[in-house]
Amino acid sequence: MYNILIASGTGIALLLILLLFKLAWWGAALIGITAFAGTFVLLSRHTMKKVMAAIETAGKDLQGQRFEKAIRELKDALQYSKWQIYVEGQLNAQIGMIYYMKRDFSNAFPYLEKSFFKNWAAMGMLAICYMKRQKKDKMIATFEKAVQWSQKESLLWNLYAYCLNECGETTKAKEILEKGLKKLPGDGPIKENLENLGQGKKMKMRSYGDMWFQFHLESVAAIQKHQMASMGGRMQRRTVVRR
Repeated sequence: MYNILIASGTGIALLLILLLFKLAWWGAALIGITAFAGTFVLLSRHTMKKVMAAIETAGKDLQGQRFEKAIRELKDALQYSKWQIYVEGQLNAQIGMIYYMKRDFSNAFPYLEKSFFKNWAAMGMLAICYMKRQKKDKMIATFEKAVQWSQKESLLWNLYAYCLNECGETTKAKEILEKGLKKLPGDGPIKENLENLGQGKKMKMRSYGDMWFQFHLESVAAIQKHQMASMGGRMQRRTVVRR
């Protein structure tokens, strides 16, 4: 990454100059490391400021239902991935999620594959893509990586268990919910779904609302019904406010 290379070059150059002036090696090394750290922080802030500006603009486009424009903004921002570590993964996650939520799964997949591992929603979408492609081992590996870094996400544990149950792995699904309950003691949805699976019933996921429906594991009719209900609720609130 360019920021690391430039910062390293600055630190090494200063170190060599100080050694030429007969400064003690430990003093020169300390100053060189400080120069490296300071330069890297300044360059990183400059780069991330540009990246965040692109993400904010894309967010406004998404709110206005301008999906293609939002994707273009994020793709343009990929130029900064050469400068700063993890930027590429973060932007790929955002692009992949937009495609996925549009149900453009074929375009979503390559971006989700390169997404940042700490973005649990993107990792969940990637795992579902593997499930739909009959690649259960990769689905499990992806979910395992996601829960490793996002242990406090109730929906993630339930999503993992839901997909295992869909693959006919009910016993493993219950084991995952038990692990989730250890990380989130007393979590209502996890406890409820653990009981449901124990009684041979279907898991209930709709309490998570839009966060659940974005994964497109419900039928199109169910998603449309939820969207209409949400729109009706918003219209009702607006009417109350006007009164």
